[in-house]
Order: sequence, then structure tokens, then C-alpha cells
Amino acid sequence: MSAWVLPDHIADVLPSEARHIEELRRELLDTARGYGYELVMPPLLEHLESLLTGTGEALELQTFKLVDQLSGRTLGLRADSTPQVARIDAHLLNRQGVTRLCYCGPVLHTRPDRPHATREPLQFGAEIYGHAGLEADLEVLLLALDCLKATKVEALTVDMADARIVRSLLTGIAVTPSQLEQVHAALATKDATELQSLTRDFPATAREGLLALVDLYGDAKVLDEAARILPKSQLTQQALEHLRWLGSHVGGARIRFDLADLRGYAYYSGVRFGIYTPGASDALVRGGRYDEVGAVFGRNRPAVGFSLDVKELVGVAAQRSLKAAIRAPWLDAGPDATELRAAIAALRREGETVVCVLPGHESEVDEFHCDRELARDAAGRWAVRAL
Repeated sequence: MSAWVLPDHIADVLPSEARHIEELRRELLDTARGYGYELVMPPLLEHLESLLTGTGEALELQTFKLVDQLSGRTLGLRADSTPQVARIDAHLLNRQGVTRLCYCGPVLHTRPDRPHATREPLQFGAEIYGHAGLEADLEVLLLALDCLKATKVEALTVDMADARIVRSLLTGIAVTPSQLEQVHAALATKDATELQSLTRDFPATAREGLLALVDLYGDAKVLDEAARILPKSQLTQQALEHLRWLGSHVGGARIRFDLADLRGYAYYSGVRFGIYTPGASDALVRGGRYDEVGAVFGRNRPAVGFSLDVKELVGVAAQRSLKAAIRAPWLDAGPDATELRAAIAALRREGETVVCVLPGHESEVDEFHCDRELARDAAGRWAVRAL
């Protein structure tokens, strides 16, 4: 095998895409800062027991493990940043009121989570801790939409569900984590045949309720239908009311309800959402409420947030024009060179991009649009002129 061949589903990011990714990253972080979210930078690896505490089997299977050569303990390379941010909120900040945090950094997956996906997403996310009301759910959802709009992603559709509905249907039924994962997968793919097989030993009320979820997808009328046909419970009624309230307060996107879609990590505890756009193979954004995520760190605070992969976002965000730049000649000696360097330095201090053309390479500038050049004017001074 050639030394330069990368592992499967791992790729270099070349200049054009890297430029686009970096511009998107800055816009996302600026949008979150506009809402009052503070930036944190969790480490890429941690002790495995800390990284995976309370996250469930799905995240454990996605986590790379290695041995720390200093301590001999097992470390993990993070597959998701949310547990780390919950740890920061619980142990390092330990604030009493509301805390808003955002982050952007690479995560690693042992396997791609869908065909053609990277195993090294660049995960951006925002989370709010300390408020149990729907106001926090709405703020996070509006921030997620504003982040996509800031990156020029249009024709957005928000799909909403609620983990409490399935939890209510399974109340009193002994279900292993593996069985629960299979049920969630069958619901997400709307595979009624597989769901019938998985629930054949469930009580009839629970089985019929789970099978009904497969067809509960559409506009707000779905919530009325769900209230009519699902087994009556306080938890289900509350979930449907919360979904209705959130749907009525979100603008600028098409709102749909998919009560069977519970994909994602196991720590979600309430309303969950995915945001879609044409051209993306799956949801661009996934988020929701996960009030239990901090409990394992000794501080059970209300929490709600979302995350997205900036690398995936590049594929659907509007293309960016090249950055305007100034072309300058190359002089290596003499008083002309001293004056030229001073002129170039002054332009760069003003925020301009100045590309010095090396001898014999006059046209080799790919990622900048040189619409001006630095040249001597009629008075013999170095000045910028349009090309």
C-alpha cells in the first residue's frame, strides 16, 4: 500500500473546500455569539470512562479507543462533543443560572454514520443549560435555523418528534438497550414488518401504539391524529402539547412532525428535531432536549442543544466568491524593494490580501481574485490600481 493512501472515509481538505469550511465556521460561531453563547474548546481525547459516562452503547461503538502511554489508562477520541460540554457545565463552570455554550471542532467515528459520510466530521454545536421551559427549546431551534440562514442554506424543513412518546408507550415493559435501539431503528426507517417482529411479545396497547407511530408524519394535523389514536397518558399529552407550541412559534421554515423519528444518541429526553434541505442526504442539523446528560457528572441540569457537521454543510451552502486580493511585484534588493515592502505591509495592516508574484509565476493564484495590482503611479509612488 502506498504511504500516502488515507484510511477509508478519511480525506484531506484541499484549499477551495478548506476556505469554504473556515468561512462557514466563522459565520456559525458569530451567529451563536450573537445569541450570547460562549465558546468552549473540549479536548479531542479523554479518559474513556469520562467520555462515555451515560451516553449509551451507540456512542461507545462509534468511539476510537487507545492506551495512554503516560498512565496506562484507556483513552477515547470523542465521537460527540455534547457529553464533554455537559461535563464543563457541571464541573468547571458550575454556574447556578442559565449557561449558553457553543463549540466547533473535529470528532472521530469508528464507522461512517451513513453511506459516503466522513469519519472525521467537523462538529459545530450550541447548548443551553439551566432552563427547563420550552423557551430554551425554542431559542435553540431558532438559533439552528439562523445558523443555516447565515450560511445561505435555503428551503429548510424542520421535522420534530419527542422521545417521551415512545418512553410512555414502553412504560412498564422490560426492554434491553439493544432492543430499544432496534425499535428506534425500525421506527426511523418506518419498517412496520420489523417493528411487528420486535414487539410481538409486548402488550397489545404498546405494540399498537408503536405501529401507529410509523404513519404519524405530516403537518400539525398529525398531532391531532396522535392525540386521538395513541394510548392516553399524561406524558404523551404533554409531549404533543409541547410539539404544537414549538411548531406554532417557528417561522422561516416548513414545519413537519415525524413522531417515529428518534435517531441520534440515547441521551435525548424530550423534544427532538432535524433540519433538512434539498441536496442533503440526511438531516443537516439534529438537536433537542437532553435533561439527563449532566446527571452522571453529579449535576442534573436541564439542557437542550443541537449540532451539525460543517463539512457536510459545505455541500449544500451557497458557493462563495474568491476573496479580492492585490497583486504585487517581487523585488529582492535596492531602495525600490524597501519602498515596495513598506507599501505591502501598510496594505496588509489595513486588512488587504497582497499576493507577491514570484519570478516566472505571474498567473498562479487559484484561491484569490486579484482584481487590483500594486504598481508605481505617474509620480513614481507605489499605488493600488484596478485591473
